[in-house]
Amino acid sequence: MQTLPNPTTAQPTANTALIDTTIHRRKTRAVPVGNITIGGGNPVVVQSMINEDTLDIEGSVAGIRRLHEIGCEIVRVTVPSMAHAKALAEIKQRLARTYQLVPLVADVHHNGMKIALEVAKHVDKVRINPGLYVFEKPNPNRTEYTPTEFAEIGEKIRETLEPLVISLRDQGKSMRIGVNHGSLAERMLFSYGDTPEGMVESALEFIRICESLDFRNLVISMKASRVPVMLAAYRLMVQRMDELGMDYPLHLGVTEAGDGEYGRIKSTAGIGTLLAEGIGDTIRVSLTEAPEKEIPVCYSILQALGLRKTMVEYVACPSCGRTLFNLEEVLHQVREATKHLTGLDIAVMGCIVNGPGEMADADYGYVGKQPGYISLYRGRDEIKKVPESQGVDELIKLIQADGRWVDP
Repeated sequence: MQTLPNPTTAQPTANTALIDTTIHRRKTRAVPVGNITIGGGNPVVVQSMINEDTLDIEGSVAGIRRLHEIGCEIVRVTVPSMAHAKALAEIKQRLARTYQLVPLVADVHHNGMKIALEVAKHVDKVRINPGLYVFEKPNPNRTEYTPTEFAEIGEKIRETLEPLVISLRDQGKSMRIGVNHGSLAERMLFSYGDTPEGMVESALEFIRICESLDFRNLVISMKASRVPVMLAAYRLMVQRMDELGMDYPLHLGVTEAGDGEYGRIKSTAGIGTLLAEGIGDTIRVSLTEAPEKEIPVCYSILQALGLRKTMVEYVACPSCGRTLFNLEEVLHQVREATKHLTGLDIAVMGCIVNGPGEMADADYGYVGKQPGYISLYRGRDEIKKVPESQGVDELIKLIQADGRWVDP
């Protein structure tokens, strides 16, 4: 009979390759956005967008503050008119006076040169959509774009974009070139179809204009509402930038992800997949819900991948016939007692069979020992056996004794 190795005691041999579980992030240039830096090896930055009308100064200030207080590091606002652009001056002043300066990004669409130039005075980054910045009126009778027509529109884009680029460059501010799959310019659709290739070429056209003006404080996004399209667009963008020697950071997101459980799953499928490949420097989860609901999803994605540590990591088995207590109820009790802590891994395991092994990487463990009793662990070491009724309190005391407890 063949003897199989014991996985708990087997040691690596000369022929055993150790698997690297670290995510190696793509190297990108550092791009400043207020007091936050995107790229350059900095932690992945979390963003969201207020849904208040920017003309509502009091409401906008309150919305920005709510997001920032729960961990949103950069906040975007929409600027559809010159009045909205000027309102941002007061919003920024009021934030400085009543709270603190928050890194702000302005969304500018549809022939927005004058609006963009005004808003560039008041925000840290301007986001433009190449498909909408110079609006091309669709021609239903068009069968092709001639090279001359293509070049003429390209020159018009340059003329329109140049003043904004120079303004941002001279102020040391930044721009996001934010391509959306659903709003590609007509000539890109004619040339490349409704494809990731069209999205990438749209971004590269704007990048080249910026580089020709010696402006490189750029962040690029390739958003789509369908995850496979979004993944393909970002991967192709990275490939093309690598070929061209470009190192711009990427803003990740699945646009119009919807709401509820599926919106979160859809966003995680897109954002998490790319982050696991080392792609991405800043993220937004776009939910059809209050903006504050987006931030916990962002941090959960980052924590699950080991890219940020902002909350307790809970390890818990799914429960089975060996479970010696109400696992769901006890996990809830442990979470409620410890969720305000940061940087800890806490395991709640139903029985001794898998408990110690499955939770080997946890800082603390709560494990079913026998009916009515649980064991508390520090790492791999069993510390004490206590009645189940005292389990949560004793866990807190153990964390306190180690000096790792802070009051809520």
